[in-house]
Amino acid sequence: MRLPYAPTTPPEGSASTAAIYGRIAARRAPRPLIPLDLALLHAPPVADGWNGLLGAIRTQTGVEAGVRELAIARVGALNGAVHEWAVLALRAGVGAAGMETVRTVEAVVPRPGREAEADGGVERADGEGGLSAREWAVLAYTDQMTRAVVVDERCFRRLRDFFTDREVVELTATVAAYNCVSRFLVALDVGENNGHELKSVEELSKAAAAAAAKS
Repeated sequence: MRLPYAPTTPPEGSASTAAIYGRIAARRAPRPLIPLDLALLHAPPVADGWNGLLGAIRTQTGVEAGVRELAIARVGALNGAVHEWAVLALRAGVGAAGMETVRTVEAVVPRPGREAEADGGVERADGEGGLSAREWAVLAYTDQMTRAVVVDERCFRRLRDFFTDREVVELTATVAAYNCVSRFLVALDVGENNGHELKSVEELSKAAAAAAAKS
């Protein structure tokens, strides 16, 4: 990483910092603190707020886990956040063909003045590329938020075909939050993954199976 990681245990003499370490450790349990935590913990109040927001998005939203993880994995792929992609690609609840689409398909972005034009990137058929029409709607929304910031009306209306008001807010917060995560990871090279290619789902599956066999 471009900075040294913070210590894995809080410094002595600061009860407030110790409490922050404790809250982050509780969310990660039974895993230890991860490199992202140890980068953020150079600024304990920021790490604490980050932990609260991301904890809410990951555990207190009503959007089904597969949809949420699909959006997060797509953000990682679009932003070249190798660690984020590798962690999420195998657990997104989408088949291997669908996740390869998430990794490789060209981003769907709005074209100024052409919003009314038929755009297959926003409206895809069920099963195309291993994704459902609902998942394509999430992918297009994620793309436009991440690459263009502006989301065109056609894309937004398509998302509304599948999700409630609350779910739209939760999905929007998820995509926004994980753009923040990926940009932080890449800017500081957290986990030392910058410059590495995003591995295919097949490669990640083989590596996971090999690691499981050794354990």
